Amino acid sequence: MADIRTTPLFTLTLQVGPLQRLGAGPMGERLVGVVDGGAFEGERLRGTVMPGGSDWIIARPDGVMQLDVRLVLKTDDDALIGMTYRGWRHGPEAVMARLGRGEAVDPSEYYFRTTVMFETGAAKYLWLTRMAAVGTGHRPPGGPVYHVFEVL
Repeated sequence: MADIRTTPLFTLTLQVGPLQRLGAGPMGERLVGVVDGGAFEGERLRGTVMPGGSDWIIARPDGVMQLDVRLVLKTDDDALIGMTYRGWRHGPEAVMARLGRGEAVDPSEYYFRTTVMFETGAAKYLWLTRMAAVGTGHRPPGGPVYHVFEVL
């Protein structure tokens, strides 16, 4: 199997509060974005993002934003699913500066990718815990949007 195939799982939209700046450390500047809520929707599942998740970002000296995110998804049938993803966002300095100012930037102008894992005790959604998933993201002014795909 030489090719990697995917199928859409859902689109995730997040509402994130102002970044908390912890300062520069040995790996770069640590920023924390607290997730206030959001929504996700796909063919097999949909629902809301519970408040309280967070993104522990490292703004690396090489210009890469290294993401480490943990969320709780609540499906439309009230199941809770833990979603964890790590990823990278980077691009030309001028493009990243525009994103930093909250401007709308075409997603093709920068790299924004994630690797995703799920955790749940809900029998109906245990299939999520046995898959590899990836995401592509973009950062419009209202908050990050991810297109999450199951790797087949």
